[in-house]
Amino acid sequence: MREICLDTETTGFDPASGHRIVEIACIELMDGSPTSRPPLHLYINPERDMPEDAFKVHGLSGDFLAKHPPFAKIADQVLEFIGTDSRLVIHNAEFDMRFLNAELKRCKKPTIDPDRAFCTLVFARRKFPGSPASLDALCRRFEIDNSHRVKHGALLDTELLAEVYVELLGGKQRGLNLSALDAEEANTRPLSPLSAPDRPARPPRPHAASPEELARHAAFVAKLKNPIWLALAEAPDAATAPTKQ
Repeated sequence: MREICLDTETTGFDPASGHRIVEIACIELMDGSPTSRPPLHLYINPERDMPEDAFKVHGLSGDFLAKHPPFAKIADQVLEFIGTDSRLVIHNAEFDMRFLNAELKRCKKPTIDPDRAFCTLVFARRKFPGSPASLDALCRRFEIDNSHRVKHGALLDTELLAEVYVELLGGKQRGLNLSALDAEEANTRPLSPLSAPDRPARPPRPHAASPEELARHAAFVAKLKNPIWLALAEAPDAATAPTKQ
């Protein structure tokens, strides 16, 4: 199964407010492992200024990015790499997909169906409820070395994401052919199945007390002083009597 780990860096949080993609990276996976195909890594001229807050996150200045092509010039390269049906593995997929489709729409290219995206952030929150689910937190959980991640960078983050993704789905299995889960199955199936639908149904076990057990219980109750359940048994209407609200 072919999948693409993808990450972007941007000038801000919302493309509707004029923010743009400034860096994109993609790594090709086959059956959960990176292939020999070189990653796609591109810097992009956002054709606007770089807010200081965004610069502090990824360290990409407007002067540096001005030397690179705008998104319209590299859109076909991105679309060719990700293909038409490969799953896109993204941490916080809603954010990246919103920016990616805004850029594609801006240059009149076909947009990407959001259902193609597998969000590792959402999956991690379901798998580890209540625990931190950032990329750094997941690297710590799975003992993946991210000590060189001083700032956000699309290529480095994509490389780390590829490792995290494999661990989220159960880790590498030596001697076995590790196939990545189907997107719909991974997002919707229970994390701890409580039933095995392929097993034959068993008839219910009888739980009624035997005559011998009832006799022993009656003998035990007879030794007690004013047992409450004996009083209830002698007042059959008690169970249906109105209660105080």
